[in-house]
Amino acid sequence: MQSTTSVLLSDRPVLHALAKNWWLLLLRGIAGIVFGVLAFAWPGLTLLTLVLFYGAYALVDGATAIIAAITGKVPAARWWLAIVGLLGVAVGIFTFMLPGMTALILLYTMAGWAVAIGVLQIIGAIRLRKEIDNEWLLILSGAVSVLFGIAVVYNPGAGALGLVWVIATYAIIAGALYIGLALRLKKHA
Repeated sequence: MQSTTSVLLSDRPVLHALAKNWWLLLLRGIAGIVFGVLAFAWPGLTLLTLVLFYGAYALVDGATAIIAAITGKVPAARWWLAIVGLLGVAVGIFTFMLPGMTALILLYTMAGWAVAIGVLQIIGAIRLRKEIDNEWLLILSGAVSVLFGIAVVYNPGAGALGLVWVIATYAIIAGALYIGLALRLKKHA
């Protein structure tokens, strides 16, 4: 006769797999909290690391696009893939040569996107005011996006620092949740 615990776990394969490897979630949670604390302690280094990861991604993506353009078996023109690849490699090299400038460009892109989305939300709310109630919520949302974008343009350092703080806060909260889950799963192991 099987024990009740083994029957319950065999009926729940996902729970069994997670419970068996509960310690991996614990390590993941600890790593998240450590990363979050370090990001708060050294925000400049965190931003630089994120920018360099972006540069590495652009470089690898560009290189693979070039390889695909050269070795592709499709008879159609692949010149566009080669151009995309060359641009990716150029962006990757630029990022490694001028990481501060890349961070600034990324922040300005984020700010421009926020302003554009905000303006479109305001326009959309004005056009919809006869069709919906409480369109002011969409107008307010658009205004907040516009103000956020303008604030980032006028003070990009604060925008970068804010972004790092959001990432650090997320890492700490997610890490704590993983640790809690791991400790609960340990009881099922």
